[in-house]
Amino acid sequence: MSTRPDATPRSIVPLYDWMNRLPGGAMVIPLVLGSLAGTFAPEALNIGSFTTALFKNSAAPLIALLIFATGMQITLRSSGPVLAHTGVVLLCKTLLPALLVTLLGLVVGRDGIAGASLLALLTIVANSNGGIWLAFTGKYGDFRDRGAYIASAVNDGPFFVLLFLGVSGLADIPVLLMVAAVVPLLLGMVIGNLDPKWTEVMKPTGAIVIPFFAFALGTGINLHAIATGGAVGLVLGVLCCLLTGAMTYAGYKLLHRGKQSGIGFAAGTTAGNAVITPEIVAQADPSMLPYVQTATAQVAAAVLVSAVLAPLVAAWVLKREGGLPQEQE
Repeated sequence: MSTRPDATPRSIVPLYDWMNRLPGGAMVIPLVLGSLAGTFAPEALNIGSFTTALFKNSAAPLIALLIFATGMQITLRSSGPVLAHTGVVLLCKTLLPALLVTLLGLVVGRDGIAGASLLALLTIVANSNGGIWLAFTGKYGDFRDRGAYIASAVNDGPFFVLLFLGVSGLADIPVLLMVAAVVPLLLGMVIGNLDPKWTEVMKPTGAIVIPFFAFALGTGINLHAIATGGAVGLVLGVLCCLLTGAMTYAGYKLLHRGKQSGIGFAAGTTAGNAVITPEIVAQADPSMLPYVQTATAQVAAAVLVSAVLAPLVAAWVLKREGGLPQEQE
């Protein structure tokens, strides 16, 4: 009995299938593995050459490539719905939560509340993990949801933290940072609309690069620091997931997404590179230096717990409301 040459070989160990049993597993599991490697075997990642380039330093270029490929999927025909979803995610996940935290800061001051400084709170809610969003929407959503990654491209980095702190006179606003975040996506949109063949070539990009940049991001999350951050950082991650996820879920309801509104909970995350935001803010405003060490540990804890929890909650809500296709249940 002959085997077709194009048949997929049977896995000796089905690593990929195991990973994808967890919602967002293509992002979450490499992220956790990377944090373990970065914490307990950091020198193994620093041996240089292609090993260091791929497993430690690849996050930024691979995320940029994914943003570029995502832009190629946004055609003139689809741009209206995509921009509507982007606006809702940006408003509900970043702008409204950051505004509420800023108002809280005006009342309680920089020291924040319950051991969480204003710097930590704002850093945790003012951005989202675009890798988790793309991994989850790639499996459960459609082009509108994947295109809403623009929100993560805009809120990624310290821009909105500096913006809302700047309203209180704490920092300057780096407008160029926000422009730089969306240039790859805009270029992708232009090329994708000029030549649809490029769009087809770049479609598998997400499935290829997400596990690799997730691992690289994870190497920057020190589990010892998370232990230092303690319960406060973990609680902040849970609250970020549930509260900002619920706000985005409500926004999806307003977009009339019905049973698929649970996708909104996948936005309830903190971006992996938010770990360095407190230090960047302190460089802009040295008076924030006393808060940096604790805030960094708390943000790292929030990154990890929200990355695990948000896709689980989103999948649970989708299933509860009948938004999962039969084969994915």
